[in-house]
Amino acid sequence: MGLTRVPLTIRSGSGDHRFAVDIAATFEEQEKGLMFRRSLGPDEGMIFPYDPPQEVAFWMKNTLIPLDLVYIRADGQIARITRGEPMSLQTLPSGEPVAAVLEIRGGRAAELGIRDGDLVNWQR
Repeated sequence: MGLTRVPLTIRSGSGDHRFAVDIAATFEEQEKGLMFRRSLGPDEGMIFPYDPPQEVAFWMKNTLIPLDLVYIRADGQIARITRGEPMSLQTLPSGEPVAAVLEIRGGRAAELGIRDGDLVNWQR
């Protein structure tokens, strides 16, 4: 079965930014994530939901493109944004319990002026 794609909006000081994201809902989908993808459109991404919210850590093993990792609290507020470099084994922790992690093209958050504290809304 394929991934479900849903709309996602980030409301920031620079405006509303719309994305089309795949939901990595199962353990297998979350384990694979965006591994082996060679490209990601500027308004595409993948979201990893966690219910209940929990502390998580990501790494970039077998990920061929740079990604921004956007850690999202249960209230939709961005807790932090980190950058993952291709093929890196460095762990990128959430630093606190989060309800979801959004992966978008590396550098895109800075391009759009997305910051900690901005609000994320997506269809679960």
